Amino acid sequence: MAEFTSSGRKGVALALGSLVLLAVMPIISNMRPLATDALSFAFALSVWQIVFAGPLMGLELRFGTPGIFGVDLSWRVRRRMFLMALFTGGLFGLSTYVYVLGVEKAGATNAAIAIQAYPVFAILIESLLLKRRKSMPEYVLTAILIGTLYFLGTGGTFQMSGLSEWILLCLGVPLLWSIAHVLIKEELGTTPVTPAQVTFFRVMISTVFLFVAIAISGSSAIERGIDAITQPMSAVMGLVYFLELIVWFYAVRHIDVSLASSITTPWPALTMVLAIPFLGETVALYQILALLVVIACIYGLTLVGVRKASLATTV
Repeated sequence: MAEFTSSGRKGVALALGSLVLLAVMPIISNMRPLATDALSFAFALSVWQIVFAGPLMGLELRFGTPGIFGVDLSWRVRRRMFLMALFTGGLFGLSTYVYVLGVEKAGATNAAIAIQAYPVFAILIESLLLKRRKSMPEYVLTAILIGTLYFLGTGGTFQMSGLSEWILLCLGVPLLWSIAHVLIKEELGTTPVTPAQVTFFRVMISTVFLFVAIAISGSSAIERGIDAITQPMSAVMGLVYFLELIVWFYAVRHIDVSLASSITTPWPALTMVLAIPFLGETVALYQILALLVVIACIYGLTLVGVRKASLATTV
């Protein structure tokens, strides 16, 4: 097996590809047929993710990249990994449904900006679960970010009476992502699992979770879910979502997560532009202002994080 060699240019190119994929996902989600409900669409796109992820993992195994299958783990470790995969897979399944529903109800532009709240929840989860203290600049930037999202949720009025429940729903996506990502990072840091394997197991468990949710809803819901699988837009969304996961994983193999995150940060701006011709959405001044502040805060958090990491390595 050839030795992996990192390449900064490849990493930047992959991160730019991830930016484009992130930007078009809300557009594709809202271009689905009106008769297809959010739960059915989330289930269908997850099924298509398995269709695309399975062959890639198979190719890895065939060409000598066993990953997690090539190590001998104790029963206790395997049990812990299985339970963690089951829990995080459920979180990702729920987040997929919340993503589709949030984009539908809040609009592609609002949802894209709200999803950028990921750093807020990541900081919160790391502080609570991992007891990692943050610096004052991080807390200040996080507070500004929260205030900006409140500004967005109230339609630029700052009045509680105008707070949109759908913007709050969209915030559930980065909340679920941050919990799952923090747990996965801590768990997978000691295993040789490959990006393709991470993606396959993630979407497989998510699909099972969503199927159970559909089955509980009744036979008519199952029929709608099966019908959604046959729709071209479900396949397109599944492919784009799968590619975004894979491209991101491989990008961070070549460059630091902080750099990759910085490159992908402006993706809501592209969503905002695409939503006008493809979805007929209008962009208000308060949305543009909110996006600019959110991007500035995320870049600030990234810079602070890079400096902290640099100081930690020199101590």
